[in-house]
Amino acid sequence: MHVQEWLDTVPAAAVYAVVGLVIGLESLGIPLPGEIVLVSAALLSSQHAGINPVVLGVCATVGAVVGDSIGYAIGRKGGRPLLAWLGKKFPKHFGEGHIATAERSFEKWGMWAVFFGRFVALLRIFAGPLAGVLHMPYWRFLVANVLGGICWAGGTTAVIYYVGVVAESWLKKFSWLGLVAAVLIGLGSMLVLKRKAKKAEASARPETEEPKPVPAGE
Repeated sequence: MHVQEWLDTVPAAAVYAVVGLVIGLESLGIPLPGEIVLVSAALLSSQHAGINPVVLGVCATVGAVVGDSIGYAIGRKGGRPLLAWLGKKFPKHFGEGHIATAERSFEKWGMWAVFFGRFVALLRIFAGPLAGVLHMPYWRFLVANVLGGICWAGGTTAVIYYVGVVAESWLKKFSWLGLVAAVLIGLGSMLVLKRKAKKAEASARPETEEPKPVPAGE
């Protein structure tokens, strides 16, 4: 079942919880489709009056910040052996090439790698644990983590929500335009058919017979 269709079957409170939990686990370092769940829920909130986009954005932000912070703590304690273990368990996400790419990003950008990493699928999974492994000062990590979480989670929710609202209004307009166009086409077709029917009837009608000549003797 499609993510949005599944979310539509559960109460609003469950939607908030699922979004916060999935994003939190992804930020912690578990490869889950957090962005897909957030986009689906935000789009659903634009069509479902029971789901508040502000509450949704807050839940997504909290999940992102808390998940990254837990990932940081785990990475700081586990160190590089943790990355090696994750590489064996999830080679498609924590392979040596992926880790090397993430490390180069952290070396080049520092705390900004945590901020911008929130917008990149690969770094979104790595940011917390890798910042802990590299012993980034926690206050720097926390600042980048909070700002990145607010911008990514809150911004994504707001953009997708308003896109959904605009799209729905346009679809409604197009549906009304389609209805009007269908009525006009129907009326036009009826008038054309009536005109053709009249012409056909006129051409099939027999011509008026001329009066026969009366004999002179009569």
